[in-house]
Amino acid sequence: MTTHDFTPSRRTVLSGSAALAVAGSGLLTAVAGPAAAEKTATPTKGTKPMLQGSYVTTKDGVQIYVKQWGPQTGQPVVFSHGWPLTGDAFEDQMMFLARHGYRTIAHDRRGHGRSSQPGFGNDLDHYADDLAAVTEALELKNAVHVGHSTGGGEVARYIGRHGVSRVAKAVLIGAIPPIMVKTDWNPDGVPMEVFDGIRAGVKADRSQFFKDLTIPFYGYNRPGAKVSQGVIDSFWMQGMMGGLLAEYECIKAFSETDQREDLKKMIVPTLVMHGDDDQIVPIATSAKAAVALLPKGTLKVVPGAPHGICTTHKDIVNEELLAFIRA
Repeated sequence: MTTHDFTPSRRTVLSGSAALAVAGSGLLTAVAGPAAAEKTATPTKGTKPMLQGSYVTTKDGVQIYVKQWGPQTGQPVVFSHGWPLTGDAFEDQMMFLARHGYRTIAHDRRGHGRSSQPGFGNDLDHYADDLAAVTEALELKNAVHVGHSTGGGEVARYIGRHGVSRVAKAVLIGAIPPIMVKTDWNPDGVPMEVFDGIRAGVKADRSQFFKDLTIPFYGYNRPGAKVSQGVIDSFWMQGMMGGLLAEYECIKAFSETDQREDLKKMIVPTLVMHGDDDQIVPIATSAKAAVALLPKGTLKVVPGAPHGICTTHKDIVNEELLAFIRA
């Protein structure tokens, strides 16, 4: 079964499913509980982004949940997760780098996790602007931005819209750029019918859809794969924390956004990491196409790794990140 054989049914999701941009799974741990959220001031539109408790309020009044680990004096490493999860998807990488002296930061995308569900702005431009709001509120400089899947598209669009004045390096892991859907200039892309099927699955029963999706996402349908029920449960729990509307509209964002110009503007050293057994975001039309457009791109292919590489191959990802940051 390939992505081109997809139809909107549970069977196809289990057997090979969609080519879609999703973030890796991690343990679900809130830095601040409900009490902290209640103390957050009422959002005021049009003001400078500010950190209040565990939330940054954007200029359009959306509250973005943020967590930070490691020394505040360390070089910032900022993580952008993918659909349909949360910043918790990067906990393995955050803890590893925090223990090596880095200030690690992750946020929940608008409409996802613990962030606001405003019902608007579910596109890469707003995602990028939200990331810019976080970097401004936290006064980050010389930051390394790491994005997995849809998060990789967010990082690329952030640099494309806001430049590199606060950015030292970037990392795209299993990322969606330059585009996922099949187009005239991307003839080997994923047919639109695949994404229509994803929309149908999410709309019909997103809870079951997310559970089914974990199988190809983590390569659990491969011979000899060690299946973790805990990872499956964490993926499902993070996905269900988000809002249906935001997750539904994000499908268009991660599949149809043309990011060729964003990649050309990424003039900082950029590591592109991808598993060669990624059943979700095909490596040929993503990583290999992206690195050809990046001014300072380096491609690292991880043999046998699935889309959920940050979990299944976390030790490799962690060491590659550390080496790249230090280089």
